Formats: sequence, C-alpha cells, structure tokens
Amino acid sequence: MKNAWVRAVQRLESDYLSRMGMSLPLAVLFLVVVADLAAGRDHFLTPGIVAAPALAAITVNWQRTLLISVLGAAAQGALAPYDGVTDIPDQDVVLGQLFAYAVVCLFSVYIAWRRETGAKAFTAVATVAEAAQHALMHPPAPRVGSVRLAVRYVSAADAAQIGGDLYSVLETPHGVRALIGDVRGKGLAAVQTSAVVLGAFREAAFDEGGLDRVALRVDTSVDRHVATGDFITALFAQFDKPGSVELLHYGHVAPLRVARDGTVETLDPVDPWVPLGLAGMIAAQTPDGREGPGAAREPGGPAPWRVPLVDGDVLVMCTDGVIEARNPHDGTFYPLTERVGPLVAGSGHDLDAAVERVYADLLRHAGGSLSDDVVLLLLSPDARPAAR
Repeated sequence: MKNAWVRAVQRLESDYLSRMGMSLPLAVLFLVVVADLAAGRDHFLTPGIVAAPALAAITVNWQRTLLISVLGAAAQGALAPYDGVTDIPDQDVVLGQLFAYAVVCLFSVYIAWRRETGAKAFTAVATVAEAAQHALMHPPAPRVGSVRLAVRYVSAADAAQIGGDLYSVLETPHGVRALIGDVRGKGLAAVQTSAVVLGAFREAAFDEGGLDRVALRVDTSVDRHVATGDFITALFAQFDKPGSVELLHYGHVAPLRVARDGTVETLDPVDPWVPLGLAGMIAAQTPDGREGPGAAREPGGPAPWRVPLVDGDVLVMCTDGVIEARNPHDGTFYPLTERVGPLVAGSGHDLDAAVERVYADLLRHAGGSLSDDVVLLLLSPDARPAAR
C-alpha cells in the first residue's frame, strides 16, 4: 500500500512539473524583459535572466532547461542594442557577464540531467524492492483457514520499501501457523536474513508436527546461513484447536489479547527464550557436566504455551517499531497496551478497519512519521465456515 502511495505521489509531481514547470522560468524571462524595457535605454537589467535556467533546473528536464537557456541568451542579444550594450567601449565587462551566464546554463542543464537520472533510478529501485517485498512476504488473504487476519507492513526506508521486519501466515495440515519477527540490522543484509527465516518457516510449517519443532528448524537454518552475532526476534503462533492458540516466544514483543469488550491482556511467555541465532551463546550443560557457550548441548528451546482465544477475540502481534515509536513532543513511547483496546474491540470480523485505526493512532502519536520498520498483525479465530 505504501508503495502505491509513493508511486501515485511521484506521478502527480511529474504531471505537475510537465504542465507547470515551464511556466516558472518563462515567467522570469518575461518579467526581466518587461522590467528592462520599462527602465528605458541605457539601463542594463537583462543579467537577471540568469535566474531562469537556474529555476528550470529544479522544475523541468534537461532538454527544457537547455531551451530556457537558449531563450534567455536570445533575449539578452535582442535587448543589447536597446540597452546600449554594443556602445560600451570596454567590452570586457559584457564578455564576463556572458561567460558567467554560459557557466550557469551549463551547470543548470547538468543539474537537471542528474535530477532526472536520479528520479529514474529511484523508481527502478522502488519497483525492484516492491517485487522483493511481495516475493518474501506473500501478503495473505483476509482469511487463512479458520483465522481472519489483517496486516500493516511499513518500512522506514522509503527508497528500499522493505526492511528487517517479517511475517507469514500459513494454512498447514497442523493448523494455521503464523510467524512475526524482527531482524537485527537494516538494508540488504536484513533482507537476506528475512529470506532465510521465511523460507525455513514455510518449509517447516508443513513438515513438522509441533510448533517447537518448527521453530527449531528455523533456528537451525539461521545458524547455518546467517552471520554469527546476527539474530532475529520471533513469535510463533498456531491455531490448531477451537477456543485457544498456542504461542512460542523467541525474544520478541509479547502479544496482546483483546477481548470482545475491549479488555486487553499481555500474553507474557511462560518460558521466554533468546532470539533466533543466539541459542549457541546460552550456557549449556553436557553429559560430562561441562558448562559454557561452546559446550555441546542437546537440541532445545522454549516450551510453547497455550492461551484461550475465542471467536471475537483478537490476537495483536507487532514488532518493536510499534511500541518504540516516540512522540516528538514529550519523547514517550507509543502505549499500545493502553490504546489498542477501544481501537480493536469487537472487530473480529472487520480486522482491516481495526488495523488501520491502530496504525493511524500510531502515526498521530509519532508525529506523522516512523523511524523504524513496523508490522502490525491482527489475528482472530472465526468459527464460521469460509465463503466459497
């Protein structure tokens, strides 16, 4: 959605400049010529025309900037006899002004060319990044199996349109399984790590019978393919039984349960665990009793825990970009737990509107812009049969 807005704004700006961009430097040319004529003979005002190509450099493309430069030179040449320039004994001053005008014109054409080239490059990067985002994230349908959902993904990196936050919701033979995570770092390295995590999850979610086994498969892939020291906070969820959801915590933001009446409960993990990729740093004990981060250890991890979640309740999962969004006036973090209740209550069957309300409230708190990537994922069990 954000990408579509960016492209729409760019198109509007391009259309505006193509229609109105020429009028501004032409208006400068016209005003300088009129002022020179009104001032009478022997009043040399035409050097003011130098503002026209400089203005064109930031409003039109390089071809039109060059045209404005030529028109400005022609206007100065036509007014030269009227202003008495040809009668000046010392032509060095005139030649100096002409040289300065030529230099400004050349720089203006170059700046316009660079601006146009940069805009094309930005469009190309945004297009490729959008394709990468869709390839990685696979935006889910409003309903996956017996679970309704809505998601809001926003990258803080406008040029890239994708960051280190990730999510996935899949219908598997073991129930609907969901993952939300946050990769340490930004840029291409974070995108690569996201691809590793999501790829491993999509395979394991179908193959493994237990949610802990799914997470262990993902953690193993991270150990193999992600640089040492990098990590990913993650939260796994599994909807496999009516009236409840199973959760598994890997150092991520705790989820919230919003009841139909707006009551909010923080679902703190029973067995909190370190992020994916850091399990090897935990002191482990081997059969011989030796302990330490480098000790051989049996495969392990956190224990899943189950919480009630009935039809009409909403499970709110997010990344730390939400709860760490600061108010620009007082520096306070966004109080998600305090605000999410009335924004989400009773919206189990209209989660799209609910996630938009939460995101709009988040933006208002943050002063209209975010400094970190954000994922808001709302999930709600739906006992009604899926529409066919």
